[in-house]
Amino acid sequence: MTNAKMATGKCQLAKGVTMDLSMPKTIRWTVQLAVVALVATSLSGCSYNKFTTQEEAIKAQWGQVQNQLQRRNDLIPNLVETTKGYAQHEEAVYKDIADSRARLLAAKSPEETIQAANQQTSAIGRLLAVVENYPQLKADEQFNRLMDELSGTENRIATERMRYNERIQEYNAATRRFPGNVTAKMFGFKQYPYFAAPNEAQTAPKVSFGK
Repeated sequence: MTNAKMATGKCQLAKGVTMDLSMPKTIRWTVQLAVVALVATSLSGCSYNKFTTQEEAIKAQWGQVQNQLQRRNDLIPNLVETTKGYAQHEEAVYKDIADSRARLLAAKSPEETIQAANQQTSAIGRLLAVVENYPQLKADEQFNRLMDELSGTENRIATERMRYNERIQEYNAATRRFPGNVTAKMFGFKQYPYFAAPNEAQTAPKVSFGK
């Protein structure tokens, strides 16, 4: 505290807020606590608004992920039926795909959707491995068209998944840092799950059409 400030008998607690040093000690402590509470409330309000905005961005991006997952889910029946025309004895693979599709349709939360989507990705990978054993299937025009659509959809899923994870990373990091972590706990802001893709999703589905 400078001499000039001491001479006035006042102490600056915060910008625009001063306290008369001649006040009784109890009153001074009360004023200090009030200033601290005011600052904390201000910071909490800023964090609350930030988290709300980030949550809306997460939900919007999750909607884009769901759109692409649904697009893939809609492609699967035709892909499977075309494959069955040439590979009729791959019941285990077809069952895995049907189970993953039903599980995705029944998912009620992002966690359930992510698990079902990853199961579906793995099942599609097994289907494509089977396709390699059927040259006539790989020459089928409809199958080729469906594979082009699937490949494009997988690329879009990967893009939207990356954007979703970026929104999650920003939000989760903010809710763990002070003073944001206090606000998050106070108002019940939850952590969101990352969409971690299985190894099969690292590259878009490919089938070699060479003889």
